[in-house]
This record gives sequence, C-alpha cells and structure tokens, in this order.
Amino acid sequence: MSTYMAKNENVECNWYVVDAADKTLGRLASEIAQYIRGKHKPTFTPHVDMGDYVVVVNAEKVKLTGKKWDDKKHYSHTNYPGGINEITYKELRDKNPEFIIEKAVKGMLPHNKLGRKMFKKLKVYSGPNHPHQAQQPEKLEL
Repeated sequence: MSTYMAKNENVECNWYVVDAADKTLGRLASEIAQYIRGKHKPTFTPHVDMGDYVVVVNAEKVKLTGKKWDDKKHYSHTNYPGGINEITYKELRDKNPEFIIEKAVKGMLPHNKLGRKMFKKLKVYSGPNHPHQAQQPEKLEL
C-alpha cells in the first residue's frame, strides 16, 4: 500500500470568513496558517498548495496580551546606513491594522515559492465588510 499524494489538479479550495474581533493575535494567526496551508485536510501533501482561502474581517479589533501594544515594535530598513525605522504596534494598528495579521500569518507559512503562493490566499480587512460575497464563504469559528 502506497502513501497518497495529492495532485494540483485534484485540489478543491473553499472560502472561509474569520472574525478577528477580541481574538489573540498569535493564536488566531496559527489557526489561519493551518487553513491556508491545508493541514486541516486528511489528504494534506506538503509539496502541494492544498489550502483554502481565508478572509479575515475586523482586523483592527485583534488583541495583544500584556503591554505588547506599547513594547512590541516592527522594524524595517531602507538598506542605507542608519536607515532603520521602528514603529510600535499601537501606531501600526492606527496606520495599517491589516499588516499586523498579514505579518503574523506570513511568518508561519513556508519561506519559499510555495509559501508565497499560499500567502496570496489570505485576504485581510479592517472593517466588518469584505468584497468576497460572490465566493459564498463559510463562517469559521476559531
């Protein structure tokens, strides 16, 4: 008996909606990454993109525990000497709340071509509305 290996043409993708209101960031991101990667399916194959599309709404209402809103920082660099930029997560939430969830989920996906392809299946919106009603997404409770 041989091990089942899924093929790209046999994969079915579903759409799910996740409400991020009052959910802890890390726990939410790890569950979303599981669905995007397809590990919740019994036919999971590591080298095939088997994941589902996940739409996250209410991204600005996600929680961080402790004093992380003030202490946790996001760093970026311009590749010029002295070009490091830092911003606290509180400022980042006010400026671009979608980026917080995107960054957390992207770090939990594979860091290769397949991971970049999987990351495109994540759609994050700061408010309760999203433009993906035509796909008839199911509500996912995490």
